[in-house]
Amino acid sequence: MSTPTDSGALAPVGRDADEIRRLLDAWHREDIDWRGGRAFSLVYNADDPELERLQHDVAAAFLHDNALNPFVYPSLLRMEKEVVAAAAALFGTDPAAGTMTSGGTESIFLAVYTAREEARERGVTSPRLVLAATAHPAFSKAAHYLGLEEVRVPVGDDLRADVDAMAAVVDDDTALVVASAPCYPYGVIDPVTEVAALARERGTLCHVDACLGGWLLPFWAELGEPVPPWTFAVDGVTSLSADIHKYGYCFKGASVVVYRDVALKRRQHFLFDDWPGGLYGSATTAGTRPAPPIAAAWATIAFLGRSGYLAKARVVREATRRFRSGIEAIDGLVVTGDPDMSLFEFSHVDGPEATGAVGDRMAERGWNLDRQQGGLHLMLSPAHLRVVDDFLTDLSDSVAHRGTSRGTAATYGGVVD
Repeated sequence: MSTPTDSGALAPVGRDADEIRRLLDAWHREDIDWRGGRAFSLVYNADDPELERLQHDVAAAFLHDNALNPFVYPSLLRMEKEVVAAAAALFGTDPAAGTMTSGGTESIFLAVYTAREEARERGVTSPRLVLAATAHPAFSKAAHYLGLEEVRVPVGDDLRADVDAMAAVVDDDTALVVASAPCYPYGVIDPVTEVAALARERGTLCHVDACLGGWLLPFWAELGEPVPPWTFAVDGVTSLSADIHKYGYCFKGASVVVYRDVALKRRQHFLFDDWPGGLYGSATTAGTRPAPPIAAAWATIAFLGRSGYLAKARVVREATRRFRSGIEAIDGLVVTGDPDMSLFEFSHVDGPEATGAVGDRMAERGWNLDRQQGGLHLMLSPAHLRVVDDFLTDLSDSVAHRGTSRGTAATYGGVVD
């Protein structure tokens, strides 16, 4: 069967809609099956059919709308404001001091941009970004695009940001200091109080990357789990990112970036009228913005409410406890560090070859474990609670019969030319 782009050119005649559906269904079956509970990243499976149906309905209703111009889409403007207000209430800041974005990368990009502009205002011409080695690569990407010098420092023995190491490199040109809540590789929360105090003392800004933890940690704490301070309650925190499409359980891409005050948020605004087309204004990187993530984020938050998020946090906690204790009970396997949340790395004590072999055997059994340089990575959602026994059975067997490693590379994302 030919496809519309087999020859690299636009097909001379359009194709039947049912034929297209069949073709796309076939292609889609080759993709990762996140609903089965055997994937541990990319999609955060709320295991909630009613929520998923609502999201599909909302996405279809707003499919063609465009948030570029909020004046002709007052519904989108209202929903975005209410989503940001909900985030601001969780994190302790002004409901007008934030925006929705397409995801964590854009949220981080805007926070870095805002910090760069704030630094320029005080005369800095060669701004620097100081962060731990475990901070998300989106900061490196932002520094690359925005022309900041990035200074990554080693973490401490506990895998958290080493504040003394940061203090040694923070100088007058430092535009932003970063803390993670938690970091992706190990699931540990950096000492936000100390990092923010360092930034405040040195007269610079502090961003908390809570893209992972933002919509779970408030409820994790409510369940009685130990959660160190990480929000705007910490003096010195000036911005924070949190993805609604992670533990907020919306579909991609929905995130928020929020600031300590509206003045900082306005740094990221762009206005331009030196052309014949009228005033162009945007609050985020994008001009045209798809409406479905905005509407679905609002609908998801409205549907779940505090009680719904708390209930899902309880399920995630149970899944985390069972996965972690089960892994640690298998001879030869160890969890890296002491994770604070629902994601962690584990490895085999015999080293990378053995760890890779275990990952390969699990892949052969249909489990999609993420690979890191130091081990295998899990990020747990509510749906994982129903597969924990099958996972541990297969993992135990994979360890016992691990064989040799195929040398699968550690990857997080990818580029294909």
